[in-house]
Amino acid sequence: MSTELLIGIHSVEAALNYDAGNIVELYVESDSQNPRVRELAERARELGVKPHARDRAALDRMTGGGRHQGVAARYKAPPARSDAELPALIEAAGSEALFLVLDGVTDPHNLGACLRSAEAAGVTAVIVPKDRAVGMTATVRRASAGAADRVPLVAATNLARALRVLKDAGVWLTGLAGEATISLHAIDFRGPVAIVMGGEGEGMRRLTREACDHLAHIPMKGRVESLNVSVATGIALFEVLRQRGAGR
Repeated sequence: MSTELLIGIHSVEAALNYDAGNIVELYVESDSQNPRVRELAERARELGVKPHARDRAALDRMTGGGRHQGVAARYKAPPARSDAELPALIEAAGSEALFLVLDGVTDPHNLGACLRSAEAAGVTAVIVPKDRAVGMTATVRRASAGAADRVPLVAATNLARALRVLKDAGVWLTGLAGEATISLHAIDFRGPVAIVMGGEGEGMRRLTREACDHLAHIPMKGRVESLNVSVATGIALFEVLRQRGAGR
């Protein structure tokens, strides 16, 4: 059984709240004065997960000196969803469908931040290629601040085919590209849509770009040529929400 080590209050708390059954072992600092660590231990007991006390030195060794905040867990991560589940996700979301497609994001911190923005924006699912992209690692989970356990992640064996499934179901695809002539704010995002982002450095691959119904850029006044993919993702997703009247 393959497990990963979750460290820190946010990561462990999210796993307890949303996927306690996949926590194999839970470790808490034996003499921690942090009330949140004690609350996590009590919450774990209520869920049938026995916390094991370890001193700080043991936790430091276990986590390789990582910022564990007095808590760590061995976790059996569930597999990502397959692209075969896309039709059901599209149907369930209806006219409010909002997908985020990440074509080759390789930095775990970027993926985690994108998942965090996706959860905040109520994204239906995040779609990534099964290969040439970072998977769901412990670093991704920490960077997502719990969002990794709340947003469906679809690992597509063939990303171009997954995009075709979206298009055939009436989902409009908008890719972000710095050289695009249309502003992001000029696109109509009412109805089922997908925001398509390229990976760090190379951007979208050719087939991904060609699958998009629109290419748009984020208007900028400064000299920077491009934004970090997680920052650009947040801007795009919340433009969709703005147009849909979220929060009104």
